[in-house]
Amino acid sequence: MNDPLNFVARYGLALVFANVLAEQLGIPLPAVPTLIVAGALAADGRLSVTGLFAASILACVVADGLWFAAGRRYGLGILKLLCRISLSPDSCVRETESRFERWGAVGLVLGKFIPGVSTVAPPLAGAMHIGWARFLLFATLGSVLWSGAAIGTGLVFHRQIAALLDRLEDLGLVAVAIVAALLAAFIAFKWWERRRFYRTLRLARISVGELRKLMDEGRDPVVVDVRSPSVRSLDGRYIPGALAIDLADVDRRRAELAAERDIVFYCTCPNEASAAIAAKRLMELGYTRVRPLLGGLDEWIAAGYEVERR
Repeated sequence: MNDPLNFVARYGLALVFANVLAEQLGIPLPAVPTLIVAGALAADGRLSVTGLFAASILACVVADGLWFAAGRRYGLGILKLLCRISLSPDSCVRETESRFERWGAVGLVLGKFIPGVSTVAPPLAGAMHIGWARFLLFATLGSVLWSGAAIGTGLVFHRQIAALLDRLEDLGLVAVAIVAALLAAFIAFKWWERRRFYRTLRLARISVGELRKLMDEGRDPVVVDVRSPSVRSLDGRYIPGALAIDLADVDRRRAELAAERDIVFYCTCPNEASAAIAAKRLMELGYTRVRPLLGGLDEWIAAGYEVERR
């Protein structure tokens, strides 16, 4: 175990910091394998355990702090940007909102162990105006537990990991090709997962102009706001006459949704994800006149149409 591991041992703390920072910022470069290998090297005395923990935790807190500040500055709009650059499906935003409603700031701790949520949670916490002190407390705790789990695995299984690394070193360029192939496979899987999610949302949308025309013609469409309660509390504006129904309650409250009328779901999530999911559920139950609103509430407001406030 010479050149590759000597390089890792020499620049290990910088590599750990850079890898963890990249992953926490949303770049698809898994940091857990790096932390496990670094933990194994620390067990052999080739890296400082304290320095390793510090580098990982610092990288987490820096990335989380940047996303949190962006959430406080730009609100929920930053989540749309995040979903555009991330390989995680847009449903991760809604799932994180739901977890925050159940767990509160503790979601910053538990979210570290849930793919997709770990990147979305900090800007969402910022958009919800959680205080800096509270955010840093829970974000740091989550970073300590997440880093400790990965590094601890390397410390405990350092002999097995060292043997594996020896074998990979013997393979030379083949080992590099294997690692590159695994990384490429991971990125391809995430891309495929995202594309599959998009395919489930391929429903015909109704434009805000078309919805307004239905209203003006007296056709009395049923308009449904499927934003999460936390998002509705942050932005109390809604389309006049809209029913507020949580996505999880669409099936239970379908008695309020007459199948013979046009039903329009809207949200403020990327790609109208929640609205499309709600529409798809009703279509599977036999509804035929149901569509998500293209652009959601944001597009309605941008068009200059009136809103009410709760």
